[in-house]
Amino acid sequence: MAGDVVDLILADHRKFEALLRDIRNEEEDQEEALRELAAVLVAHAEAEEKEVYPKLRRKDAIDSEKAEHGEHEHAEGHESLLRVLEVGDPSKEDFGDALEELTKDLAHHLDEEERTILNPAREEIEESIRQELGRAFMEERQRQLDNDCGDIENVRRLVEEARASGDL
Repeated sequence: MAGDVVDLILADHRKFEALLRDIRNEEEDQEEALRELAAVLVAHAEAEEKEVYPKLRRKDAIDSEKAEHGEHEHAEGHESLLRVLEVGDPSKEDFGDALEELTKDLAHHLDEEERTILNPAREEIEESIRQELGRAFMEERQRQLDNDCGDIENVRRLVEEARASGDL
């Protein structure tokens, strides 16, 4: 699947919101929704950082400060996701608190990214480049999913790397 990178990223954002609703809903398979959220969230963030942010910086659609801030927020999201994954069981008392923190971090990031990165990209990057970015984004996203990027050990590794690099 390919398309305009902005539309693809926004579709993932709406998917995150739907999965968070499923995780909160006791009538849903909360653990499966959490596994899916972990996979898609990590794949999305890694694909943005590898394929989208660098190209938008080169095209002057965003400055390096916005890209670095987006990467910092991805690290915070991974850290919040790790807390939820470590609790694991939706019936545990700590699960709700960890999920609330993840929901807050994610909502903040989605809002900010949509306003400060995606809107400028839509306005300042020609459609053919957004299509090219969409293909690259989806290829990297799929590569991440194929490598089980949402696995707790991988999320833990990403958090440790972010701490070591000063992003957390």
